[in-house]
Amino acid sequence: MSESSLRVVWVYPDLLSTYGDRGNALVVERRARQRHLNVTRIDVRSDQSVPTSGDIYLIGGGEDRPQRLAAERLRNDSGLIRASENGAIIFGVCAGFQIMGHEFVNDLGEREPGLGLLDVWTTRGDGARCVGDVLADVDPRLGLPQLTGFENHQGVTHLGQGVQPLATVVARRGHGTGDGTEGAWRDTVFGTYLHGPVLARNPAVADMLIKLALDVNALPPADTTWYDALRAERIAATTRPA
Repeated sequence: MSESSLRVVWVYPDLLSTYGDRGNALVVERRARQRHLNVTRIDVRSDQSVPTSGDIYLIGGGEDRPQRLAAERLRNDSGLIRASENGAIIFGVCAGFQIMGHEFVNDLGEREPGLGLLDVWTTRGDGARCVGDVLADVDPRLGLPQLTGFENHQGVTHLGQGVQPLATVVARRGHGTGDGTEGAWRDTVFGTYLHGPVLARNPAVADMLIKLALDVNALPPADTTWYDALRAERIAATTRPA
C-alpha cells in the first residue's frame, strides 16, 4: 500500500480542539503510516481557506464563542461543503458535530445555522449537562467494536430521517434526548459527542475512515497494543460500579 497517499485535513485547530481532539488527526496519521501509506496532514487555521482536495477532514470540539466563529467562517468559506460533495470523509466531534447539522444554539442564545452536512439539529438542554465516560454499541452496519469516549455537553441533538445513529449508549446519555442514541452518520459523514480523543480510544474507527478514503475493504494489520490498553482501562472505568 506504499503507493497510496492520504491527505488528512485538521479543520480550525485554533478554534476547535477541546479535550485534545487534535489527537484524532495524530491517530489517523499514525495509523496510516503504520500501513506504509504516504500521508500529508494539513492543519487549516480559521483565517485560511479549507482545501477541497482532502481525503479525510477532522473537526474537533470547542467552547460556545469559538464554535459560532467556526460555523460562520465555514459557511462563508464553503470549502468543507464542496469537499463533502466531492465524496470526502468528514468526522466531527462535539461542537464540530453540531456545526455539521442544520443549526445549533450559539453563545448569544440564538439559533446558528450549520452546514447541513448531517440531518441533525441541536437545542440547548434545560437539565444537567451530559458529562462522563460513555460506552456505546456502534451501528452494526459499520462493523465496529464498542465505542468508548468522554462526553461533556449541554446540547441536545435531534436526528432527522436523513441520518442513522452512530451508536446506542450502554452507559451515560449520548445526545441527551432520552432515546439512547449517540452520534450520527450518513454515507461518508460522521459525527459524535465523544472526546478522549475518540480515535485514540477507538482505533478501529480511525481505520474505518482510512478504508473509506482509500475505497478498500481491509487494511494490513497494525500494532494496537497501546490502543488496546487505553480502551481496556477506560471501558473498565465506565463499567465499574460507583
